Amino acid sequence: MPSLDDLKKRIKSVKSTQKITKAMKMVAAAKLRKAQERAEKGRPYSQKMQNIILNLTKSINDLQNAPKILVGTGEDKKYLCVVLTADRGLCGGFNSNICKLAKKNFKKILSEGKDLKIITVGSKGLDQIKREYEKHVIKKFSFKEKKQINFEEANIVGNEIISLFNQNEFDKCILFYNNFKNVITQIPQAQQIIPTELNKTNNLKEKVFSYEFEPDEDEILEDLLPKNISTQIFKALLENAASEQGSRMTAMDNATRNAGDLVDKLTINYNRSRQASITKELIEIISGAESL
Repeated sequence: MPSLDDLKKRIKSVKSTQKITKAMKMVAAAKLRKAQERAEKGRPYSQKMQNIILNLTKSINDLQNAPKILVGTGEDKKYLCVVLTADRGLCGGFNSNICKLAKKNFKKILSEGKDLKIITVGSKGLDQIKREYEKHVIKKFSFKEKKQINFEEANIVGNEIISLFNQNEFDKCILFYNNFKNVITQIPQAQQIIPTELNKTNNLKEKVFSYEFEPDEDEILEDLLPKNISTQIFKALLENAASEQGSRMTAMDNATRNAGDLVDKLTINYNRSRQASITKELIEIISGAESL
């Protein structure tokens, strides 16, 4: 049984941990508000971008001569998977949920005999993925030094993807990230960004209208499609940022409560041990007095 001194030190240690987790929860709550606002503001822009591409695609008569980023290479042999995670831990199941979905897709791709290439954005995702799929990782990005993710970082990843596509390194590109719903719920997503999933764009809230474009559709698409790749990545990074803070806030809240429960249990054990020690001393004193 632990001594009174050991129990006292344990209680002090748990209380110190509780203060840290409580402070981290408050910091995450403050960051969550800004991250949530950025994610919510980014959604209409990315949806509008997809809607414009849909309108442009509807007006193209010869899809075979359309940009390959839009319609694909016509093959389904090589896959590029971009896994977006955080650079910091202590955020519950945020990183593991994304990696779990990504690994499920990796397994399916490899089981079908197809070629797999992986790009990781965030060190925590890389740590989990490289245990099983290190030989498939071709590029890794980390923006740990950045206090806030901007479009510039998304553009770096987007340019790398486009460069690989132009070199015929892959046929399809899938993006893995967490979609922020609320503080408690973050939903792992697998979004195909190359080629554009034209069927899914019909799910957008906006109706498809007929527009006249100047210059022609092909020239606009040539400039717009690379920007759309970076835009979708930026949207995913914003969703991830909000999801990370929400998940960290929930995890630290649970940790603070668990620490409080543990302190209560340890305090009860400490009091019982102290009472038993005092009772033992009293018995020894009384026994010694009666023997005289």
